[in-house]
This record gives sequence, structure tokens and C-alpha cells, in this order.
Amino acid sequence: MTEISRSRSPCFLLFFACVSLHFISGFSDDSKGSNNSSKTKSNAINNTGTKVIFIVLGLVAVGLFSFFLFKLWQKKKRDEQYARLLKLFEEDDELEVELGLRD
Repeated sequence: MTEISRSRSPCFLLFFACVSLHFISGFSDDSKGSNNSSKTKSNAINNTGTKVIFIVLGLVAVGLFSFFLFKLWQKKKRDEQYARLLKLFEEDDELEVELGLRD
């Protein structure tokens, strides 16, 4: 179990670092351009950042929805197996009467 959490941690940190690099655009000094070009760039960066956030949130939502559906499917499968088990071990008097084992 600890191996799984250890292997996920570097992947998560790498993903977090890549996403956070998209949002750290304020550290660059872009004083050469005019105000219009800097406004256009900041709007483009904000637009890109917003798209990235929506994509990540969408992926998380799809992941949670598929996890929910998987758990629902597992429960349904478990209930079907339990019903089959009960049917297997329930006493069937009709079968015994039909075979002539009982009156």
C-alpha cells in the first residue's frame, strides 16, 4: 500500500508543478512592449489559465463520475451474486415433491 502512495506522490508533484507554471506569468518582466500588447498578453494568459482550470475540473468530474458508476456496478453485481447464492441454498420443496422424495 505504501508503494502505491510513494509512486503517486512524484507524479502528482510533477503534474502540480506543470500546472502551476502556467499561472506564474507575473514573474516575467515585459516592459519593452506597449500597454496594449501587455493587456492583450494578460488577457490571453488569463484565458489560457481559465481553459486549463476548466479542463482539469472537467477531468476530475469525469473521474469522479466514472468512479461512482464503477462502485454502483460493483454493488449491483454483488447483489446479483448474493441473490444467486440464496437461490442455490434455499429449500425447494416443489422439486422434492416432483422427484417423489416427499409426499
